[in-house]
Amino acid sequence: MPRRPEGLVVWAPDAPPATVGDPPGDRLPDCLSLADVAGHTRLEVLRSLDSGPGGLLEEEAETRLSLLGENTLPERHPASWPRRFVRCLKDPFTLVLLCLGLVSALIASWGTACVIVILVAVTCVLRSNGEYRADRSTAALRKLLGATATVRRRSGERAAGRVTSVEREIPADQLVPGDVIKLGPGDLVPADVRLLRSSGLTVHQAALTGESAPVVKQAVDVPEGADHGHLCWQGSSVASGSALAVIVATGAATRFAGVHQQDTQRLSAFDRSVNGISWILVRLMLLVPPLALVANAVLRGRGLEALPFSVAVAVGLTPEMLPVVVTTALARGSATLARSHAVIVKRLPALHDLGAIDVLCTDKTGTLTQDRPRLDRSVDHEGRPDPEVLRWAAVNSFWTLHLADPPTPDPLDEAILEVELDLGEYEGVDALAFDPVLRISCAVVSHPARPDTHVVVKGAVEDVLDRSVRTRDAPLDPGSRRRLRRLAARLAGKGLRVLAVGLAERPGSHRPGDERGLTFLGFVAMRDTLAPYAAEALADLARHGVAVKVLTGDHPATAARVCRDLGLDPGAVVAAERIDSLDDAALADLARRSTVFARCTAEHKARLVRVLRTAGHTTGFLGDGVNDLPAMRAADVGVCPRDAVDVTREAADVVLAAKDLSAIGEGIVVGRRSTGNIATYLRVALSSNFGNVIAMLGAGLLLPFLPMLPAQVLVQNLCFDAAQLAFAFDREAPGIVRRPILVRPRDLLRFVAAFGTLNAVADLATFAALMWAVPEAATPSGQSAFHSGWLTENLLTQALVMLLLRPGRQVSRPLKAATGALACLSLLLPLSPVAPALGLTALPIAYYLLLAVVIALYGAVLWALSHARDRRRDRRRPSASCD
Repeated sequence: MPRRPEGLVVWAPDAPPATVGDPPGDRLPDCLSLADVAGHTRLEVLRSLDSGPGGLLEEEAETRLSLLGENTLPERHPASWPRRFVRCLKDPFTLVLLCLGLVSALIASWGTACVIVILVAVTCVLRSNGEYRADRSTAALRKLLGATATVRRRSGERAAGRVTSVEREIPADQLVPGDVIKLGPGDLVPADVRLLRSSGLTVHQAALTGESAPVVKQAVDVPEGADHGHLCWQGSSVASGSALAVIVATGAATRFAGVHQQDTQRLSAFDRSVNGISWILVRLMLLVPPLALVANAVLRGRGLEALPFSVAVAVGLTPEMLPVVVTTALARGSATLARSHAVIVKRLPALHDLGAIDVLCTDKTGTLTQDRPRLDRSVDHEGRPDPEVLRWAAVNSFWTLHLADPPTPDPLDEAILEVELDLGEYEGVDALAFDPVLRISCAVVSHPARPDTHVVVKGAVEDVLDRSVRTRDAPLDPGSRRRLRRLAARLAGKGLRVLAVGLAERPGSHRPGDERGLTFLGFVAMRDTLAPYAAEALADLARHGVAVKVLTGDHPATAARVCRDLGLDPGAVVAAERIDSLDDAALADLARRSTVFARCTAEHKARLVRVLRTAGHTTGFLGDGVNDLPAMRAADVGVCPRDAVDVTREAADVVLAAKDLSAIGEGIVVGRRSTGNIATYLRVALSSNFGNVIAMLGAGLLLPFLPMLPAQVLVQNLCFDAAQLAFAFDREAPGIVRRPILVRPRDLLRFVAAFGTLNAVADLATFAALMWAVPEAATPSGQSAFHSGWLTENLLTQALVMLLLRPGRQVSRPLKAATGALACLSLLLPLSPVAPALGLTALPIAYYLLLAVVIALYGAVLWALSHARDRRRDRRRPSASCD
């Protein structure tokens, strides 16, 4: 057995060191990473894998398969429904509610404890069902890998020297490191391979690197520098040519699987908002009960009998319906998207994040453009439009496609042949398909009326120029050659792919070979085909206040041209080299000011997304390739089209029906509507609750009895919370969808402090009215009258707040019904049969008249302040937050 070459690192997990003379199958076979083989010769790689040009012995391959496992990606099983339910319990706000329920149970406040448990259960069921259905609808199909592969295996007895090598088709999941495989046009590369031989090989690897054009691959023996042209990655596909290659890594050891398994832990915008609000409430709830207990003990001499009241106050501060309202609003929005636009939201909070994004980062290939070029122009050697150049280019493409062996369809040829042209009466004689080394294709054609043959050459500008001696007007001198190169450079600078066309006449028959003495005809230029509706979608995103950043692996000029064609100003294009030279702070500033980033690797994309998030932006990333996975996981919300590669679709939070970017705009609108309803609920619930808590604490210190009994606090919370479920079905304000909306805890806290204080003032005014109308309400004997008057006022003001603190003036039917029912309940509850059980009693008519005056004044002030705040917010910034 040959020794392994010096410096070649072998990856073999848990493998004992191999020694010369080891019989095959007695140890774990070697499996190399692409980094290991990048700088080594073909023979060194074959030796390290204990393989050869004839492939592995059948028994060696079977042993390796049993030890390394099948050539498949690691499965990612969706979480079961019970597991999702348990995961929902870890939500910080849900934990707060559960803690309050536990405290309520400990002090025997069973009503409060039962209500909290029911709310938590309903929330977790709704969220678990929504996410479970989304995962089932986007179950990965795993069709990226080829079903079969042509492998070269040896059979017979090695010791006896009777070994023969045969080629056969086997399932791709049965391949192992050391297998030698054949690749041809249209084949999917089933594993990471090192080329042993190649002929005209070009490979599509946009799904991994973002390069839209096929990449030339050559089986060089000694690679130079960092060039990986001798390596092919699992998940790429052969565009043209053929090759013989040895597999160096399979399954979980491939580059494809490595990107698939990377996981960037992120806290989304929704998570940050909920966590911030939860911690604010936790601090308040930890502060209020001890404060209430101490104040009642010191000032009123009440001891543990005030404990239920203190817990009830803490519960009253909490917006118990928040998880239910959030889940209902998001689930309703997700269902609307799935039903109307075939957009699947896999993670319910991602709908909030979608509405909150102010920066959308997107790949170019496959999202802004399609994976095929189209003809832009054909010009002669002077740069003037010339259809004759295109006609000869089409002759070359047509006969190259029909006569080359094997036929190798090329996207550039297909783009040329899409144009309706008269190719005349030329008959094909012979053809040479595009050769990645010579960088030209050649077609030899004849005409029935002429004895000579025409040699038509098409290919890279420099290579056709080197074979040309004249134009149609004059011989080529150094000056005219420089002028033609500048003309080609100007075309390329406009983001076009440029091909040169040359023609020669040869007497008699001719065979393609080293073509010389050509007449240079001109250039044919192609551009990327824009994705349908992409321009309209980008304009729609701009109208919604979303800045678009294009992160692509393509050439800067190509990316800039695509952006201009789509109506997006590219500005100064930033190359990957500049990204590497900047620290995160400088890069964040550059990313804020720039639109297009070219030559980006997967790491560049992920870093740009991270620095934008660190700078305070809510980011979305739209991609469809494996190279987009790190950036997608680093963003607040990852988006991909339905026909993206399977692993990308698994990692995405939102899956679009197709590469129609207008669906993103629809998703943003629905996300903002849902978030707007959630934000309205938070403003109303917290403001009202905060004002009531201030008033209750103050009244508890002034009165000789508790201002509200625990049962009354619970009834009030249940009525108010049930009414607020209508916010999940409310109609959004017209301006809410025109700008990103994000629930910001600090802004929300300022709002709650201002309007909560106003609510407390209304409560204190109600106390004064109650004392004037029912003087005995301030004495222990009249506490039932005080409780009734305050409960009625609280429910009425809460109904008023639900109408006046929401943005927009149009009120939905569910909200009208909810507020009407709440107002009627506030008036009827003291008169109902359950009033004695709750400690309530009927009140004189004079109190209701005074209460009407207080509520009217409160409503007028609330309306004026709310309108002033909305106008100030609209003038202050183009993006909104929940303040």
